[in-house]
Amino acid sequence: MTVTEKYINPFTDFGFKKLFGTELNKEIAKFSPEEKERYEDSLKSYRDLKNVIDTAFGEGAANEKVKGIIKALERGRLTVEEIAEDFSTTVGFVREIKKDNNL
Repeated sequence: MTVTEKYINPFTDFGFKKLFGTELNKEIAKFSPEEKERYEDSLKSYRDLKNVIDTAFGEGAANEKVKGIIKALERGRLTVEEIAEDFSTTVGFVREIKKDNNL
């Protein structure tokens, strides 16, 4: 059994509703139309912000990987194959970075 099968992710709609759904839904049912709209807007804002943060972290990790590859290429101590293995990427990707950066 994997971790994702064993635990509920509260950051997904399913997980959030599973963890907080029943009582929260009863409370939401009591909301006025204006309160429901504000609640839905706050959920949209939360999801948008979470997506921005997730994307930023993903892009940041990719940029750090490329910077590390460039640094390793500049040092010249490792082969392209060794660098690809160290950074868990393909030889072709390392060669492309090498070519793009005139290394």
